Amino acid sequence: MNEWNRSGSSQFNFNTPYTPPVKAVEPKKRKAFRPLAIAALAMSAALVGGIIGSSAFTLSYMNFAQPAPVVVNNSQSVNWVTGAAAEASPSVVTLSVSSTNGSGSGSGVILTEDGYILTNAHVVTLGGMTENAIVTVRLWDGLVVPAELVGFDSVYDLAVIKVEMEGLKTIKFADSSNINVGENVVAIGAPLGLTSTVTEGIVSALNRTIQVASSEVSEESGLQFWTGTGAAPISIQVIQTDAAINPGNSGGALVNEFGELIGINVAIATAGNGEAGSIGVGFAIPSNTANRIASEIIELGYATHGLLGALVRDNTQENSSFSTGAYVEQVTDGGAAAAAGVRSGDVVVSFGGQRVNGSADLTALVRAEAAGASVEMEVLRGSTKISFDVTLGDASDLG
Repeated sequence: MNEWNRSGSSQFNFNTPYTPPVKAVEPKKRKAFRPLAIAALAMSAALVGGIIGSSAFTLSYMNFAQPAPVVVNNSQSVNWVTGAAAEASPSVVTLSVSSTNGSGSGSGVILTEDGYILTNAHVVTLGGMTENAIVTVRLWDGLVVPAELVGFDSVYDLAVIKVEMEGLKTIKFADSSNINVGENVVAIGAPLGLTSTVTEGIVSALNRTIQVASSEVSEESGLQFWTGTGAAPISIQVIQTDAAINPGNSGGALVNEFGELIGINVAIATAGNGEAGSIGVGFAIPSNTANRIASEIIELGYATHGLLGALVRDNTQENSSFSTGAYVEQVTDGGAAAAAGVRSGDVVVSFGGQRVNGSADLTALVRAEAAGASVEMEVLRGSTKISFDVTLGDASDLG
């Protein structure tokens, strides 16, 4: 199947919350950095972790005094936002990441009492530049501790790090398959380095597929080079929200009104006019997907992903840019699709109960599943709809 779908909007740029790191310099010499129009979203030394940026932020943003988290001056007038933030904020941390090539920052959420923390892969790899960055974590109470990288997954832009601490407050997971469009949500993280920042909004859309730059780290001639340029984007399924998300929110929490995690903030859209910052179109990786991948990284050191074994393209009609499914051009002999009975010429319209509008949707949905997962898939064969139970292969077999 298509590994990459390069079609994109002419109006919006979808970007992961990370800006390409700049060369490390002494703090007093740092100047505002203007990244490229298409960039990953964790912030550089001149920025502070977060989302795609196309205009400069100076170091002064990082020099604000850090406020106490979730200040409540009048307990008689708190609202649901206060309650959700008070519940979840102690489980949200700020990350500082550095290497010989540069530095950056982002956010994360605490998974276990003994120090496992979930964040974005593009944060801990500095957008795909290195697997050996120095990571430090600022906890909710201001304590700063070192962290080690447990593993990262460039297919769905997630990573797990570990701090040597006990008794940490863990995030509570909600079932992201049960959320509705219109539900109240709160985004928590460190936009522009402002820790414990809370923004409120709603779930704007579900089952949205976007393409973001890969954070895969490659090596050539013994030298690591950045592959997170957007030349080979990854397709991921996300929750769309209008809660303000900005550079620094990457890896932070999107929670419901009870303070339960429904997503890991990963990207924003920018209007394509060179302006950075939130325009009310932000994205988070659903908590069910994040939980599955994080659990595998902790257990195995890496995450597995499903493989359908089919080459697909958008099923577009003549003189129309709209796609009505994923058209199967070819199935791999012995692959999952072939074994289930899928044929060339079939049009995949549903996968795991979710509608498939095009090849990017199908790629994202398949990759969200673990290798070996059994999933129901519906195709149109001519005018007949047929259902298949597909046992997915392992995407690592692609090499």
